[in-house]
Amino acid sequence: MREQLRVVLAVARDPGLARIELAYLGFNMAEYATWIAILVWAYTRGGAAAAALVAFIQLMPAALMAPFAAYAGDRYRQDRVLLAAYLLQAATLAATGIALYLDAPFPLVVLAATLASVSFTVTRPVQAVMLPSVTHTPADLTAANTVSGLSESIGIFIGPFVGGVVLGRFGPGEVFLTFSFISFIAAVLVARLPIFPAAVASTGTLTARERLAESFGGFAALRRERRVMVLVLVLSASTVVIGALDILFAAVAIDLLHAGEAWAGFLYSAFGLGGIVGTVATVALVGRRRMTPAFAGSSGLFGFSISAIGLVATTVSAPALFAASGAGSSITTVAGRTLLQRTAPEAVMARVFGVLEGLAMFALAVGAVASGMLVESIGVSGALLVVGLLVPTVLALTWVQLGALDRNAKAPDPEALELLRRLPIFAPLSAISMEKILADMDWLHVPAGAVVIREGDEGDRFYVIADGRVAVTFGGAHLSMRGPGDGIGEIALLRNVPRTATVTAVTPLRLIVVERVRFLAAVTGHAQSRERAEATADAQLRNTAAPG
Repeated sequence: MREQLRVVLAVARDPGLARIELAYLGFNMAEYATWIAILVWAYTRGGAAAAALVAFIQLMPAALMAPFAAYAGDRYRQDRVLLAAYLLQAATLAATGIALYLDAPFPLVVLAATLASVSFTVTRPVQAVMLPSVTHTPADLTAANTVSGLSESIGIFIGPFVGGVVLGRFGPGEVFLTFSFISFIAAVLVARLPIFPAAVASTGTLTARERLAESFGGFAALRRERRVMVLVLVLSASTVVIGALDILFAAVAIDLLHAGEAWAGFLYSAFGLGGIVGTVATVALVGRRRMTPAFAGSSGLFGFSISAIGLVATTVSAPALFAASGAGSSITTVAGRTLLQRTAPEAVMARVFGVLEGLAMFALAVGAVASGMLVESIGVSGALLVVGLLVPTVLALTWVQLGALDRNAKAPDPEALELLRRLPIFAPLSAISMEKILADMDWLHVPAGAVVIREGDEGDRFYVIADGRVAVTFGGAHLSMRGPGDGIGEIALLRNVPRTATVTAVTPLRLIVVERVRFLAAVTGHAQSRERAEATADAQLRNTAAPG
């Protein structure tokens, strides 16, 4: 655990990651605080019906727009997209705040609030796809996701609290203006981030039809990748439950506990505090080979805790069980997003997360409406039982596909990771790319005198020397010696030509072997890695000392 904590603290010490995560904390605070403020405003204007209408109007356009807004995260530089998203949020929140402050007509306020709601849909997908680009190892990525989860949990807890204080002392307009300023601070934090070139997609000219087709890339990926679709389905089911809780917190407080309206906020805070504890617990996931056991276990904790409230509801058990549910929810989120980052195609990852964000908005609306109907038809206790069983049921129905996601995953080899990171061509690669190389690589032991690469043969592998020395010859003439930490064999792979030299073991060797397909997928898919590999190959060919 001490080592895992060290990795998480490293996120805070990384200037780029720290700024991204601080901005994300502000994002979560703004999202939840302004959501409560606009619903309270609507309730005071027209009661529960008006609040439900405003919630629906805000969520549905956001749900429809999210998959397409996230396309920008795959198409353009993600740091610039993130900056634009925060600036757009600041502007739309300010517009809504001004409309509320001036007591503008109801439709105008709702329109401004809906635009703000749509602006929130860009940030989370871009954040999710950006983290693999600014982290170096699988452990770093899990740690970054853990901190993101902590930002969400703290945002759920602090945002509504601060919003409630401002709302009580001033009004809903001031809540929006306050968090407009916080969104602007978030934009300042993410300006000029040290982002890796892998996070920059093609910027070639596309026709409007081509852009529209590419915007559907997330849906196409779900259609092709069944395992990704299953994961998105389970995550969406958990969001339906979150939406249901918006109604159930009040229903439990008023109708089940008979403790009054104030207890709805207390139960919400208990859920948020549990989320913070759960996110801290996800530190244990850092460096883990498999995520699905934690994902399944936390999903069960999330759902069954809610069902248990329907069976045993007291002023002691209800907060405790909601806290347990919040812990399960936060662990599910961190483990699920890490799994999705590992399995979704990198070229369309932002769009996949955009689909998830759109489904989340839709799921929140479905959950709120469905829970209200359940409360009316089978009572609060019955609604809690049904809602709590949703995620475990979906998990059970999809477990065969879900369990296969990382069943055969290998624990990252620390020695191999260190050796690969020392090579200039691999150093810039994202955590996801490195994880895929580490999953496919093999170790090879070669006796002294054996030929590793023969001049004129087809190039099918890239090698990294861990132990031992090799001699490089060309046409029988000695060219150079290579030792630990050196890579050999890249020229034939990059240029698609026969091996340009012979490499013979002078001493017993221990080699890392990376197959051609994985090597090319990693190196040619990353701008800086490709440039370094090409430069290395050119230099070796000029010196006629190319072991490839």
